[in-house]
Amino acid sequence: MKNVTDSFVFLGQWPPAGSFGFNTDIFATNPINLSIVLGVLIFFGKGVLSDLLDNRKQGILDTIRNSEELRQGAFEQLEKARARLRKAEIEADQFRTTGYSEIEREKLNLINSTYKTLEQLENYKNETIHFEQQRTINQVRQRVFQQALQGALGTLNSCLTNELHLRTINANLGMFGAIKEITD
Repeated sequence: MKNVTDSFVFLGQWPPAGSFGFNTDIFATNPINLSIVLGVLIFFGKGVLSDLLDNRKQGILDTIRNSEELRQGAFEQLEKARARLRKAEIEADQFRTTGYSEIEREKLNLINSTYKTLEQLENYKNETIHFEQQRTINQVRQRVFQQALQGALGTLNSCLTNELHLRTINANLGMFGAIKEITD
């Protein structure tokens, strides 16, 4: 609570209105600049961000639906494999004396291959979801960065006059000339 009251006391110590100058205190101006930039990004990027997230959400939902269909197909294959297993067990009863060990190996192979297929499909679904999430995050980051850069360039272009531009170019040419003389 003391920090809150101290900040109001600090605000009371500002110079009176009417004086104008540049505030070179970086710790005092950075929060203001950051809050303005964040406010502009939130205001202008909110629609684009929600559209991107809606599109990504729909893509992820489509991928999940596809994965669920593949999973359903795998379950159907599992049922077919179980039917084949039952058939193999009937044959095993018939040929118990001659081929019991061979039939057991076939049964285990069928079960293992079906479970491996299910595991692969589940892994594929999880990887697809993770990939889509990462891709969405990267796209959102790129969009926000592009909009921030465009906003900064727009602000810079609107504030940069021809005279200021020429003075900046002349100053940079002078620095390059001085650097060239030093390196020569």
